[in-house]
Amino acid sequence: MSNVNQSSWFEKGMTFEQYRDSMNVNKQELSRVYEQLTFSEEDLAFWKELSARNWKGIVLTADWCGDAALCVPVIQRIVEESNIELRFLIRDENLELMDQYLTNGTARAIPIFVFLDQDGYEACVWGPRSPEVQEMITTARATLPATDAPDFEEKQKQLYRTFKETITTDPAVWRTVIESVKARLKA
Repeated sequence: MSNVNQSSWFEKGMTFEQYRDSMNVNKQELSRVYEQLTFSEEDLAFWKELSARNWKGIVLTADWCGDAALCVPVIQRIVEESNIELRFLIRDENLELMDQYLTNGTARAIPIFVFLDQDGYEACVWGPRSPEVQEMITTARATLPATDAPDFEEKQKQLYRTFKETITTDPAVWRTVIESVKARLKA
């Protein structure tokens, strides 16, 4: 946990609507997940409990990111139910903040959700994927030919297209994000 006040980053960010309006890539996928997502009664009860924390949050993201097309709308819907306000920052325009939240200490993987307590200090961080989605992509990548194979690039592009289609249309995948975020917020 960071003991740096992150309020200035929050103030710099866009609202969800501003972020969605600015999107050039994956806007349809993000909107589909946002509009079709449903919560269980148990989810709703937990989100209501969260509202008492008076948190806010920062999202490091980019419209080209397939994982963001899944995670951003799921977590946006969660925070709407939890009375948590998110602000969105584009990763490559905010590397000073991004570099505080590297995945495995090296990767600028997104999206990253930084939840802040009522005083603006980091309460918890989630992202970039649920463990189940990480396993899906790890398994899929294992099927690719060697990087020096003539068809590697074509096969990799097809894999990512298929992966993005799956994660933005399958409610079972959305559920893995809900459960992973819920577990992180309970910790």
